[in-house]
Amino acid sequence: MYNRILIANRGEIALRVIRACREMGIETVAVYSQADVDSMHVRLADQAFCIGPPRSSDSYLRIDQIISAAEVGAVDAIHPGYGFLSENAHFNEVCRSCEIDFIGPTPEAMEQLGDKNTARSIAVASGVPVVPGSDGLIEDDHDAIKIAEEIGYPVLIKATAGGGGKGMRVASDPSMLKTALNQARTEASAAFGNGGVYLEKFVERPRHIEVQVVADLHGNVVHFHERDCSVQRRHQKLIEEAPSSTLSAASREAICAAAVKMIRGANYTNAGTVEFIVDKDENFYFIEVNARIQVEHPVTEMITGVDLIKEQIRIASGQKLSRAQDQIPCIGAAIECRINAENPDRNFQPNPGRISGFFAPGGLGVRFDSHIYTGYTVPAYYDSMIGKLIVHRETRGEAIETMRRALRELQIEGICTTASFHERVLTHPEFIAGRCDTKFVDRELIPS
Repeated sequence: MYNRILIANRGEIALRVIRACREMGIETVAVYSQADVDSMHVRLADQAFCIGPPRSSDSYLRIDQIISAAEVGAVDAIHPGYGFLSENAHFNEVCRSCEIDFIGPTPEAMEQLGDKNTARSIAVASGVPVVPGSDGLIEDDHDAIKIAEEIGYPVLIKATAGGGGKGMRVASDPSMLKTALNQARTEASAAFGNGGVYLEKFVERPRHIEVQVVADLHGNVVHFHERDCSVQRRHQKLIEEAPSSTLSAASREAICAAAVKMIRGANYTNAGTVEFIVDKDENFYFIEVNARIQVEHPVTEMITGVDLIKEQIRIASGQKLSRAQDQIPCIGAAIECRINAENPDRNFQPNPGRISGFFAPGGLGVRFDSHIYTGYTVPAYYDSMIGKLIVHRETRGEAIETMRRALRELQIEGICTTASFHERVLTHPEFIAGRCDTKFVDRELIPS
């Protein structure tokens, strides 16, 4: 087991990893930008190093600065968290070349799965269902039109690199397809340095279901059940729950088995998430693999009782999975709301600033993962998420009621947050009935 781990991240995920390490008797090293000098992860780590100015490109994305901190801190391993360099295969490789373990998959697996077109090919070879579409990247617009006619409109153009909805367009006829291809290539090239795109059949009103999978270095692979992440705004997840309230037992078993096959086919190790879209008839199709821990991992922890961060650390150090598939329960229902420093009434405009008052909700089944405190200033340089409110109860109905109560109890003064918007979602009849698709929020709750 490791003696000391560096966390190459900030905010609540850095704090989450520090807590897991502390319970395991592992010392921690934090890195921070000048904007994060007063962040809670800096205060609670055993050692901390400033790695640059506020902007991510000058600090949290500086591989050389992070490796220097790791060497000075004499760490055994680096946990990347999510975002920043967490899915950067080059960073992964640099860590290992410096004889520092990277708590995640191999660089080879990460690189393969980071390219959506290659990941799709692995899925096909592994017998995992994929959305009908092009066999590879689209090089010629005439080929795109031919493929679109074969699979039927509407079609979805997707960038092979990146995520977050960038480089993604929908086309419903040939003329729209040509324009959308150019737009998608331009956006993908600007965002990811890779303008490659491919084509898929557009599944209307899909649900977004993902499966948490963990694999060790000894060939063992297990799943930790599924999460429903359909409540999104512009492809960004807002609310996640586990398990899905809509999947039949047969579909649940099939989608989890497919996720395990995908991970085996990719020779993947450590924690990862296999993402699918599910249509109205419960046909499911592979989207991508997130080769890291996810923002929404707490809902899985709540229904299984397994600390996924500790599992990551144990596996990276060479230990076997802590339990077999039949030892992973699925108990009750969990919901997570991402609390962002944004103003929902002003098109979710980011609202950084000083928190003048803060009170975290509590009570049975309530958890608040956050790095904020009274007097903390939310920087303007990073993602706006400042916390995750998670509840776990015996039934989904009870979880919804507890989440409503917890959202009303949460007090964050001095800045605007999305807590009130989540209350609107949780009182909507479609959410209560479990009928949300990925366009539910944009269609029902945000004025056009």
